[in-house]
Amino acid sequence: MIMSDDPREVFGQRVRLLREKAKLSQEGLAALCGLHRNYVGGIERGERNVGLLNIVLLSRGLGVKVSYLLEGID
Repeated sequence: MIMSDDPREVFGQRVRLLREKAKLSQEGLAALCGLHRNYVGGIERGERNVGLLNIVLLSRGLGVKVSYLLEGID
C-alpha cells in the first residue's frame, strides 16, 4: 500500500510495483522506454518530477494506461 502525500513518491511506488510485477529490472524498463536506468531509479524513489512525455513512455513500457499510473494522485 502506498502511504505518502508526495505525488512523486506515490507515482514512483506505482511504477516500481508494476515493474516488479512485469519482472523487469530498472535497466530493462529503462531500455523499453528509451530512458536512462538512473532516471528510472530516481522516479521510483520519488526524487524526480516526471514530465508528461516520460509518463507516456513509462505507461507504454509497463503496458498500462497513463490514467492508471496517475490514479490516486490528487
